Amino acid sequence: MEIKLDSGRKVKIKDVTLDERDEMLDSVEYEFDKKGKVQKVKMMNTTITKWLRLGLDGDASDKFLKKLSFDERTQIFLKMQERLLVGEEKASD
Repeated sequence: MEIKLDSGRKVKIKDVTLDERDEMLDSVEYEFDKKGKVQKVKMMNTTITKWLRLGLDGDASDKFLKKLSFDERTQIFLKMQERLLVGEEKASD
């Protein structure tokens, strides 16, 4: 799947294996407020880098990742989360 970032840069997100998906999701640690709403993600930079390395279809080298702005990295991370979490809220039939 190809996504276009606000900057105009295009990147491809690959179809990850179940093991890769689990590894990605296990690396995310959320902090919640008293009402149960997500306040922040812990270890955000480490988590995003891990997701980019596992989830980008193509170059995920240090050289490429260093070219991405924080906004671009965050946009890619959020698109990956959206894609991986589809259906997580509903029980399977």
